[in-house]
Amino acid sequence: MLMRIDLNADIGEGCGDDAGIVECVSSASIACGAHAGDEASMRAALRLCRAAGVAAGAHPSHPDREHFGRRALACTPAQVHALVLEQTRRLQALAVEEGVALRHVKPHGALYSQAADDAALAEAIAAAVRDCDPGLALIGLAGSELSRAAQAAGLRAIHEAFADRGYDARARLLPRGQPGALHATPLLAEAQALDLVLRGDLRLADGAWLALRADSICLHGDTPGALAIARRLRAALQGAGVRLRAA
Repeated sequence: MLMRIDLNADIGEGCGDDAGIVECVSSASIACGAHAGDEASMRAALRLCRAAGVAAGAHPSHPDREHFGRRALACTPAQVHALVLEQTRRLQALAVEEGVALRHVKPHGALYSQAADDAALAEAIAAAVRDCDPGLALIGLAGSELSRAAQAAGLRAIHEAFADRGYDARARLLPRGQPGALHATPLLAEAQALDLVLRGDLRLADGAWLALRADSICLHGDTPGALAIARRLRAALQGAGVRLRAA
C-alpha cells in the first residue's frame, strides 16, 4: 500500500523563500500578522498556495513581533481564545477574497508549545477554531494536549512531528538555543523525517528510540537553508515511495 504524509511549512513570515518552499510541500500555515506578516504578506502567501495547489491554513500566535512569537506569554484561556479567533478570521476573510478555502489552523511558536502541555489553553484554542469554522482541522504536536483538545471539540486533529527540530524523551520539542534543538542541515532533517514516516519512530540524541505517530511533517520556513531542506525532504520521501498529500 502506498504510504502518504503531509509535508507542511510555515510561510508568510518575511523570511526564507516562500515561493520555492511552497513548491515542495503539500500544506502551508500562514502568519496572521501577530508574530509576523501583514495583509500584503497574507495575500501573497494565499496566492502562492492557490497557484501551487497547496492546502492553506492559519498560523496564529502571541502578539509578540519583537520575539517572533517564540516567547511564552502569560495569557488566560479567554485571551488565547480571542487572539486565535481574531487572527484566524482575519486570514479567512482574505482567503475568501483570494478564492482560497482555508483547511486548518496551527498555532505558532510559544503558543503551540504552551498548548502542548496546558490543557486549558489547548481547549481555548480548539474552541476558537470551532467557533470560527468547525470544518477547519487543528494541527498540534503529536501526543500533546492540543491534539486531544481538538478531538474533544469535535475537530479533525492533525498530529504533527518536526523534521528540523530535536525532541526530549517526553516527545516535546527541545527549547530553541539548547544543543540539538534545531536540525539545520538537510541530511539531519531528512533522516528524522524518514524515521518518522517509514518507522513511526523518532531517534533521540542519546540514541534511544521513541514511538511517534504523525499525520504531518513540518519544516520551518525561517530555518537556515529551509529551501534546501524542503527540496531534500520532498525528494527523499517520494524516493521512498511516500505520496505527499495534505492531511
